[in-house]
Amino acid sequence: MLSASHSRARLAGHLARLGVERGGVLMVHASLRAVGVVDGGVRAVAGALRDVLGPQGTLVVPAFTPENSDTSPHYRARVRGLSDRDRDAVRAAMPAFDPATTAAPSMGRLAEMVRRSPGSVRSAHPQTSFAAVGPLAGHVVAGHRPDCHLGEASPLARLYDLRAQILLLGTGFASCTAFHLAEYRVPSAPRRTYRCVVRDGGGRRWWEYEDVALDDSDFAALGADFERSARPPAVAATSVGSAPSRLFRFPEAVGFATRWLPAHRHGGAGGDVSS
Repeated sequence: MLSASHSRARLAGHLARLGVERGGVLMVHASLRAVGVVDGGVRAVAGALRDVLGPQGTLVVPAFTPENSDTSPHYRARVRGLSDRDRDAVRAAMPAFDPATTAAPSMGRLAEMVRRSPGSVRSAHPQTSFAAVGPLAGHVVAGHRPDCHLGEASPLARLYDLRAQILLLGTGFASCTAFHLAEYRVPSAPRRTYRCVVRDGGGRRWWEYEDVALDDSDFAALGADFERSARPPAVAATSVGSAPSRLFRFPEAVGFATRWLPAHRHGGAGGDVSS
């Protein structure tokens, strides 16, 4: 039996019931497959989010690009089993990051829809950029330093200061990018080397830099503890379309993670997120 489809208006009603604030700032991680069949597809999902936020609201999505790095899990999976010659060919074909045109296919259809929306702006980091649309979009994405993936010189810190909401739309806490900001706020955070392709005039070049060693391998456990410990309604939960979804605020999530990580991690990072 086929499940009923969801309309844009119905999704907007679900989002409002969950607690998405009109005029607020919202970062979204989404699984459209979990949402189910939607009349109008991804465009309707993005429209429902904009409807609930209203004209003064700002919508933010991660627009990460692991495809142009040879230090990312994406690259390691792509070249696994290849000869040295074939690996060199993959590296040679990697395009340089261009914030105006580089797609973010691994971030999903909603992120790509927001990135390509009229008036959308994008931060300049060649690996962990964010796209945003709305009155505060420029403020959110400004000043994203290229040697700071997800720390104080990234949009995550701006979202923290704005007390933005986080929506996990059919995704779990393992996708919660906000937790990475806590990794930068832990004393003596481990660091590692990253490498990616960037533009150099009209050409391309490899750029190597050092940053905090990002690890999302324990975010599901971190999120479960956060949800259990949070006083209602710090983490609101209901279905949006057919997708189990959660809504909470940046400061509460990052504050909890900043306390949780030193107590639960032993021996440093183990799972590079994207770069």
